[in-house]
Amino acid sequence: MNRIWDELGAYAPIFVAGLLVLFRPLWSLNRHLVTLVHEAGHAIVALLTGRKLVGIRLHTDTSGLTVSRGKPRGPGMIATTAAGYLTPPLVAVLAAILLTGGQLAVLGWATLAVVAAMLLYIRNLFGAAMLIFTGVILVYLDRHSPVEIRQHLFFVGAWVLVFGNFRTLVEVSRNRSGRTDIDQLRWLTHIPRIFWILGMFGVTSFCGLAVWEMQGQ
Repeated sequence: MNRIWDELGAYAPIFVAGLLVLFRPLWSLNRHLVTLVHEAGHAIVALLTGRKLVGIRLHTDTSGLTVSRGKPRGPGMIATTAAGYLTPPLVAVLAAILLTGGQLAVLGWATLAVVAAMLLYIRNLFGAAMLIFTGVILVYLDRHSPVEIRQHLFFVGAWVLVFGNFRTLVEVSRNRSGRTDIDQLRWLTHIPRIFWILGMFGVTSFCGLAVWEMQGQ
């Protein structure tokens, strides 16, 4: 496997992640990862801005919901709402920084710590099961997988977050239900949906380029 991976070089994680996101049966499973990071972003920023985190739900249809209490408007609410679509690509960049810096163990344990912290706020059975499953996989990989395999998998995960965020942004751009994060941002700021969507696309593109540059080092 390592020989094939070495021959493909830096394109291998991109190719694998592309399949995981573009092939619909695989995307229906891997979208859970993007949702988990998306909701973690809402939760972390809610706490950082002084809001009270009420709970997190992760659903079988790959949707999620994070509820926090605080002022219904203002910078804190805007930051908390915007964090969902900003977190996956930013986490991908952070993962690439740690991986290229030889901090694989730090990345693994930091990921496990976030998963464990989310368990304290999860409010549905499927969400709890998903987090526990994720934690078990992380521990298993840490104890039983070679360093090279774990590094490859984390890079694939980083690209899944980048490509997956692009796909979810395309989906939300077509969603006119009025109940999306983008709709809430429009209501909070009076800035049209299209500008928020383009901004999220821009951040995701920049992060993707950053991951590519670091992976090629």
